[in-house]
Amino acid sequence: MTVGELTKYLEDWAPPGAAWEKDNVGLQVGSSRATISNIMLCLELDDEVLKEALKKKCNFIFTHHPLIFKPIRKLDTGKDQQARLIEKILKNGVTVYSAHTNLDFTKDGISFELAKTLKLKNIRFLELEEGNQYKIVSFVPAGGLTIVANAVFESGAGIIGEYENCGFTLSGEGSFKGSAKSKPSVGKKNTFEKVEEIRFEFIVDSWKLNKVVSALVKSHPYEEPAFDIYPLKNKNVNFGAGTIGELEKGMNEKEFLSHISRLLKTKCIKYCSGKSVQIKNVAVCGGSGSELIQSALNSGADAFVTADLKYHAYQDAKGKILLADAGHYETEIMGLSPVEKKIKMFIADKAKIKILKYTGSTNPVKFYKQ
Repeated sequence: MTVGELTKYLEDWAPPGAAWEKDNVGLQVGSSRATISNIMLCLELDDEVLKEALKKKCNFIFTHHPLIFKPIRKLDTGKDQQARLIEKILKNGVTVYSAHTNLDFTKDGISFELAKTLKLKNIRFLELEEGNQYKIVSFVPAGGLTIVANAVFESGAGIIGEYENCGFTLSGEGSFKGSAKSKPSVGKKNTFEKVEEIRFEFIVDSWKLNKVVSALVKSHPYEEPAFDIYPLKNKNVNFGAGTIGELEKGMNEKEFLSHISRLLKTKCIKYCSGKSVQIKNVAVCGGSGSELIQSALNSGADAFVTADLKYHAYQDAKGKILLADAGHYETEIMGLSPVEKKIKMFIADKAKIKILKYTGSTNPVKFYKQ
């Protein structure tokens, strides 16, 4: 199995186009044509992770945090630690791939797994993405609809939540007159024609637009197919930030903080008290989620679990919602589990490839206890 085959599968689940526009996701170093031996999963890559990967004969490393985030202007292996790491990666034939905010924003990604770890039920997105979909409307002769519909659906259009192949049709009459150079599939050139046509419309995510339009044009029976593309402001039910769910049984503040500490295996939680005596509805966001505090409040959450909160965030939330900063690493590391499950499902019996998680910790944050 090649790197390209695996990453294409992963990107069908967590598409790079869903990532924050300033993020750098996808292949970081290496080759998409390389054949995978074993796979190492980690939150971020450093020398110790690479050392373990090489020891266990892993030539494909999946990271959540991108190895290369800011543009690299030079690679000075004599002075720069990142340059030396990249040199080692290349010398040992390793390929590094990262899924960052696209994994944050996808269903069953980082925040979904954090919610599951905290044993929440009825998990759904806290805030849906919007403005990243289009509606395509095409006009197809009645006899060609099935072929066109199959082509655009197979290219990734027409997905709404848990439903695929979503489209709408309406019968009507189309007209045209081909020039002397035209090659009409219906009627004759230089002749005004009227044809029974089907108005066929469907939605598509922005990152699939070019692929879907190409499939539409290639499958359409007309020499010059007519279609319209409309940008949508709809909220995209397939992608979003953070999640919200409910605890099976309400907890008081102390019980809830103990619940977080035990399940996330952290001994340090910064928090402020909210207004609810009983914590039942809980919003979460793996990693830095302070921009979602208002969404958590609007959703009626009693508590919001995330990381990297600033002083004034607690000040503003005090008495309104319990804010719990459980640590960036601690609220994201469990997100490697769904990646592992996805890869296992894909490789199945195709290859004898081991999927391993880094056994150490790349968390740079330490806690001092006197």
